[in-house]
Amino acid sequence: MTLWRSKYPLILASQSRARQTLLANAGIDFEAVPAKLDERAAQQASSLSAPGDVAALLARQKAVVVSAQHSGRLVVGADQTLALGTRLFSKPASRKQAAEQLRVLAGHSHQLHSAVAVARDGKILFEAIATARMTMRQLGDAEIDAYLDQAGEAVTSSVGAYQLEGLGVHLFERIEGDHFTILGLPLLSLLAFLRSERLLNV
Repeated sequence: MTLWRSKYPLILASQSRARQTLLANAGIDFEAVPAKLDERAAQQASSLSAPGDVAALLARQKAVVVSAQHSGRLVVGADQTLALGTRLFSKPASRKQAAEQLRVLAGHSHQLHSAVAVARDGKILFEAIATARMTMRQLGDAEIDAYLDQAGEAVTSSVGAYQLEGLGVHLFERIEGDHFTILGLPLLSLLAFLRSERLLNV
């Protein structure tokens, strides 16, 4: 079942399974075309440091890069940053780094900034950003090790070493923000834009 009205599917400039699942569950026809973008280099070149600004920049650049390669097509770019105060976190490269991130985040509230941008022919048509506040419970080394044992290699695929839709839910005592923002796509804002463009049947 699809609610998508355009002749051509939406393009999602992301290989994130969570974002793909969100679009599929919303009844939108899409194809995934991951953007070839050096995110670290793009951030450094911009001199931006505020977490929300970084997420917005990368979402825009992903949408622009892919849309420039697909003439006339609508392309969605998205990005998410995790910040504890002014400290930005990246995906852990190993179990050791995952454990270190969890030790730092445990007992504190951090922010997930999720940005979305829509482009056509290299031009931005829409962008939005949303923030969720995540409070991780106190965790001892034994609890962190037990979590890492069960979660396995998945901990290196997400910033903060957790996936809330999976075992990562056990790490938290409070969550403030919508489910879509936490998964990395401000879906309600995106859907509102697509409706304004008369691209959805509802």
